[in-house]
Amino acid sequence: MNTPLDKSEFEALADFRYQLRRFLRFSELLTRRHGITNLQYLLLLQVKGYPGREWACIGELAERLQAHQHGVVSLVSRCEKLGLVERRPGREDRRAVEVHLTAEGERLAETIALHHREEVKLLGGVFRDLASQLR
Repeated sequence: MNTPLDKSEFEALADFRYQLRRFLRFSELLTRRHGITNLQYLLLLQVKGYPGREWACIGELAERLQAHQHGVVSLVSRCEKLGLVERRPGREDRRAVEVHLTAEGERLAETIALHHREEVKLLGGVFRDLASQLR
């Protein structure tokens, strides 16, 4: 089932990558204007958007960010110094660490996410349409 791609499929993939990069660049500039890095925003977003609860463990965040656990620990430490998150002992396993947003982290995540929502709306169906253009 490895049929060669035709020109229209290359164009669709190229446009998808272009639109994705535009969105990521928009996000990088936006987060910088709000005084944090894009990676710090992604951490806030993953904590706030973790399915079923308002916090996440380090291992869960590592998976969601597709990063190594020790890197996420460092990222959480940097966000903690900025007053955006706080660590709490695990509810079921005291050795586990829960990461929660502070009031400032909540505010910043909401502010930046509102801008992202508008940008995603502007992109329209670019991401949705890709699958229909590929064989």
